Amino acid sequence: MTAGDLFGRLDDDDYPAYTMGRAAEMLGTTQGFLRAIGEARLITPLRSEGGHRRYSRYQLRIAARARELVDQGTPIEAACRIVILEDQLEEAQRINAEYRKAAASENPTGAG
Repeated sequence: MTAGDLFGRLDDDDYPAYTMGRAAEMLGTTQGFLRAIGEARLITPLRSEGGHRRYSRYQLRIAARARELVDQGTPIEAACRIVILEDQLEEAQRINAEYRKAAASENPTGAG
């Protein structure tokens, strides 16, 4: 099961947002791991009114992917960079697909 299967692709503003303890529990990791990937600038926790760290489902998906790489022996800083690049590539591919679909619907014959 991949990180995407666990948490899906959601925007940072989607809720529910989970406390650090619950997020760590859902990922099967420690709060220290969440702090480490935060320090590596992979995810920035949301803050509740009381100032407590909270994590969205999208952030958990990102953290889960980083954890997969770390569990395979990738250093945490490198894992975070890999996950960021993978996420950027996924977004670029989505935008490209939308552009191609819009272009095809504007010009169904393929003539330029």
